[in-house]
Amino acid sequence: MLSRSKTPTLESLYVTLKNKFFSTNTNQKLPNFPKLSKIPAKYRSKAILQAQEVLTDYFHNSRSLPFCFAEYIGKNSRFSLLALVSKVPFSRNRFPNSIHRFLRYHPINEFEFFFESIGINHVEISSMLHMYKCFLCEDSKVFDAACALACFGFPWNKLCILYKGKVSIFSKQPYELEERLSHIELYGFGNTAVIGICLAFPHVLGDKSEDEIDMLFDDLKRVFLDFDLASSVEGNVDAWFEICRKIAMFYELGCEKGKIGELMGRNKSIFVDYSEEVLAEKIDFFCRLDVRKEEVGLLVLSKPEILSFDLEVRVISTVGFLKHFGMGVNKRKLIAQTYQYVMGRNRIANVPHVLRSLDLSEWFFDRLKNDGHGLLGNYVIGSVEDFDEDYAGHLQKIQASRTPFHTLHKLDFLHGIGFGENKLTMKVLSLLHGPGDELQERFDCLLRGGINFSTLCKMLTVSPKILNQKAEFLEQKLKFLFLDMGLSQEELCAFPSCLCYDLEKRIRPRCQFHKWLREQNWCPYEYSLASIVGTSDKMFMARISDIHPDAPKKWFDSFLKENESISCQGTSEC
Repeated sequence: MLSRSKTPTLESLYVTLKNKFFSTNTNQKLPNFPKLSKIPAKYRSKAILQAQEVLTDYFHNSRSLPFCFAEYIGKNSRFSLLALVSKVPFSRNRFPNSIHRFLRYHPINEFEFFFESIGINHVEISSMLHMYKCFLCEDSKVFDAACALACFGFPWNKLCILYKGKVSIFSKQPYELEERLSHIELYGFGNTAVIGICLAFPHVLGDKSEDEIDMLFDDLKRVFLDFDLASSVEGNVDAWFEICRKIAMFYELGCEKGKIGELMGRNKSIFVDYSEEVLAEKIDFFCRLDVRKEEVGLLVLSKPEILSFDLEVRVISTVGFLKHFGMGVNKRKLIAQTYQYVMGRNRIANVPHVLRSLDLSEWFFDRLKNDGHGLLGNYVIGSVEDFDEDYAGHLQKIQASRTPFHTLHKLDFLHGIGFGENKLTMKVLSLLHGPGDELQERFDCLLRGGINFSTLCKMLTVSPKILNQKAEFLEQKLKFLFLDMGLSQEELCAFPSCLCYDLEKRIRPRCQFHKWLREQNWCPYEYSLASIVGTSDKMFMARISDIHPDAPKKWFDSFLKENESISCQGTSEC
């Protein structure tokens, strides 16, 4: 017997092994700055400062930009500056002169420096550059608009938020922007608040209808002024922008402007007590239930205590969780028999997909909306409830294997789509090949192809190997079966292994031939997908010979074509 106290959980193993094998964050991409190999290391800091001063001087004196804007560009375009410096021969005493000389004979693309200075990532800039223009004076609208916004108080290096959010802002004349900003102030907001609001809602400076903007500001006035959320905001642009970004989340979910101001005001703690990251994580949890996003927004706004619940690390028992939310004993027994792969334990973070795999997401969301949300916070699993010793034994073997992290990553994928800690999950795991993120990509491809979430999970329990092929192959097969042949997902679910066979050598010719036989009235029967695709070549030929004496010749002459010499012999791609 395995000791309950000594058996590691999947989560603890996963975290331990991740820390062991991946001590640094391999997903974090650091900027690939140009190398300054020509400059000795001890002089590089000073050389960069000198280059910034020369660049500022270039924009101010040579290009006649106001000094403050020239300085903004010189000090906030580090990548472009380093690319310039790397091309200039280094001389300890005459380096500034060398840069001046280089600029005199090698014109730079000023838009490249400008776009980087307002905060746009250097890897995105190339798509924004003019093909035949390199001086700001050749197309001054974007620069003039940036100057007007900076004069109002917008941080220069945050103007990229406006540029990406509503590029048409930078095609407006300065006087148009000044009039627009003055108009926004008339709603009752100060300069700092207006900047934060515009950064979070760039369209208020763009071309949106006045009615839509009025509805937005009705909400903002309600929450900030009537319910005094403004008193909880620090008097700086970053604080206003952060609060407004949180408010914007609910509009992005589909909540109607002009309708939720009072609800936000009555629950303003949402925007004060929780970071944008935490708020996004909680919202994402409920969105994964695949319900209307607007309903998720209203749930969070009306029941803010949900945000304080641990929706990440707690452990649940699937059956115990359903019982906790009021499901009757007979329904629980039926679910346990029908969805064996979901049974056992799982992390609460995976609850949305557990419920989707059971086709219970709407039932669960209705319980949350109808004052059952407190049950989500007070659920506690029993110490030995639904503990599967067989699963725990397999988990220990994985830990002792040569590639534990790779296997745990695949197991984490299975739990993430609703599979519980049980023997069936381990059986499916043993037949899956590929990294966990690729398995997720293939799974998502099948969902996009039109297969229901719970149906797809059932298919995996019967034929896990359907995920052992590239997403593009799966997409092609679904397109043929659903669109070209008109099959239903129920027919595919009855024979999921069909997706393992080669499309061109097996699935397409056989399905098209069967369709042709039916159209010719040669075949009185509608054979199942398994009978059409899954039978061996020998049985297939015997069947079509019985259907009609001329069928084999038609098969070879018209449907096999160049593949007539290829024998599949019942093999699959997986």
